[in-house]
Amino acid sequence: MNDISRDSFQAAVVRQQGGPFVLENVGLLDLRDDEVRVRVVATGMCHTDMVARDQMYPVPQPIVLGHEGAGVVDAVGPSVRKVAPGDHVVLTFLSCGYCRPCEEGAPASCERFNDLNFSGQRHDGSHALHDHEQEVLNDRFFGQSSFGQYAIANERNVIKVRQDAPLELLGPLGCGIQTGAGAVINALKVGPGSSFAAFGGGAVGLSAVLAARASGATIIFAIDVVPSRLELARELGATHVINSREQNPVEVIRQVTGSGVDFALDSTGIAPVIRSAVLALRPRGKCGIAGASKPGTDLALDVNDLMQNCKHIFGIVEGDSVPDIFIPQLVDLFMQGRFPFDKLVKFYAFDQINQAAEDSEKGSTLKPIVRIP
Repeated sequence: MNDISRDSFQAAVVRQQGGPFVLENVGLLDLRDDEVRVRVVATGMCHTDMVARDQMYPVPQPIVLGHEGAGVVDAVGPSVRKVAPGDHVVLTFLSCGYCRPCEEGAPASCERFNDLNFSGQRHDGSHALHDHEQEVLNDRFFGQSSFGQYAIANERNVIKVRQDAPLELLGPLGCGIQTGAGAVINALKVGPGSSFAAFGGGAVGLSAVLAARASGATIIFAIDVVPSRLELARELGATHVINSREQNPVEVIRQVTGSGVDFALDSTGIAPVIRSAVLALRPRGKCGIAGASKPGTDLALDVNDLMQNCKHIFGIVEGDSVPDIFIPQLVDLFMQGRFPFDKLVKFYAFDQINQAAEDSEKGSTLKPIVRIP
């Protein structure tokens, strides 16, 4: 165990339900043998940060959130082999590596996902952060807590990326962008000539639109209630856009396709919207659910429609990705101009973090990225 102390750097601490994010001077505790200390350059803000802040997901407080970090490796524990100081990295979710889903190559389905990403501590109950009064802070959010100038992550959730890519842009590939793109490419396996519908036009849904276009889908629907999002969806590759306040998306999709779409993705977490996504499928079509719903949300489906038309419906976490493989692939696609997710983002200074959260919740910013000096 290496005893290091990086005191008096800034992190955004949430001390009460509903926030706000407060910039405080904090310090790092020990760096374990399998951990990596990262100097954070920028961190994306995701809907999950807000639901954790607001205690829809009951993480312990006070806590440092942030789970779409990107930065430069500052130090590594003695057992770390994957990265070295100076490497550019994206931080992603943490998985255990030894449960059945992890062994099967599906770390996003890790049996210990909630404990590792939402418990606010390491598996042994220890922490990596303390506040200015030397009191420990809950941390380890998605194995990183990257709303700070430094973050300690595990070797498993640190992803090395090419140095010529714009590092401050890449953090959202660790969660939100990875979720939408991975849902299309890894989970649904949308292919050339297929039809696809994205129910929800936020960062996840529009990342899915980008991925569907990159995968060769020829009919791409984007469904939302915000006209500006629908305009952007068309710019990003949607062939049809539907404002669900003005039109019935199931009827429009059937009019265009005849029998329904091959693939649909819900990123809203809203039960009636999910129902529409399933109804919009053709026989043997597949629907993925990638949106976070309130705990206890029930979903009502037409069972005969599901059974007689042999439809598939399943949940998708983190795009069903193996991040060490998928995140560098997304970076390559971006650098080739084939996955322009930069059109989804807006940058904010660190002291504007609460404005970033507000703009995200209002829908005026699809994907905020907080620059951390």
